[in-house]
Amino acid sequence: MALYTRHLPGWKRDEVEQIKRWAKGYAVISLVDVHGIPAAQLQGIRKDLHGKAVLRMTRNTLIEHAFAELGGDYADLEKFIEGQSALIFTNENPFSLYRTLERTKTKMAAKPGEVAPQDIVVPKGPTNFKSGPIVGELQQAGIPAVIEAGKVRIRDTKVVVKKGDVISKKMADVLSKLEIKPMDVGLRLQAAFYEKTIFRPEMLAIDEEAYRRDIILAARQAFNLSVNAAFPTKVTIAAIIGRAFSEAKNLGVEASIYEKGTVDAIIARASREAKTLKGIAGGK
Repeated sequence: MALYTRHLPGWKRDEVEQIKRWAKGYAVISLVDVHGIPAAQLQGIRKDLHGKAVLRMTRNTLIEHAFAELGGDYADLEKFIEGQSALIFTNENPFSLYRTLERTKTKMAAKPGEVAPQDIVVPKGPTNFKSGPIVGELQQAGIPAVIEAGKVRIRDTKVVVKKGDVISKKMADVLSKLEIKPMDVGLRLQAAFYEKTIFRPEMLAIDEEAYRRDIILAARQAFNLSVNAAFPTKVTIAAIIGRAFSEAKNLGVEASIYEKGTVDAIIARASREAKTLKGIAGGK
């Protein structure tokens, strides 16, 4: 492919060269799917990314040519090109980029033929619809609708489309009327290339708060293990010495070994025991 790309016509050759320059000039190069994003929303996304990343809309074939010419690990990115791909170049790390892209997404109504990104649920409860043909439409779509006090009410919460299923025209119409917007529309990350590693979305979608808690728990457990095993480190040495001192002092007191660090505790202990014996003997 590399030999063929050298004979690309003018603007295509320039586009491939530009992609290659950006790929070498930024820490992260990522593929995103822009299919179905309205032009106005895409302009807003460009504005939000300004100063943080470069969004490049181009043809999939030119992306393939650029990756092929870059060679090496870049060539592995080619298999993630699908749909209407675009490129994002940034110096942010992939996790930060993923969070940024997730924030570009907005909820929109489903269109016939689209695939449900997750289970679509119609919750039970009242609606704003008055009695009429809408009741039949809901029931035909498998939604348990009844009339109460002249208004349409959803009797039970129900999953109407399971994750991965195709949304029919009838269901899309009903969901639109119920103002249920199940589709996340925005830049969908396909893959990110950073420090010779390809990151998929599922690798970057982490719960930061849960991750932080896990780190704190792991640090606490490691600290306790080091102290209990008397394995000294820069962080645990003070606690280990403190524990050893306390245990040595307690041993000295229990064994009635008189020395500067234990004599007061031994006398105090003897005093307590004497008072206890006096109480048992009835103060005699």
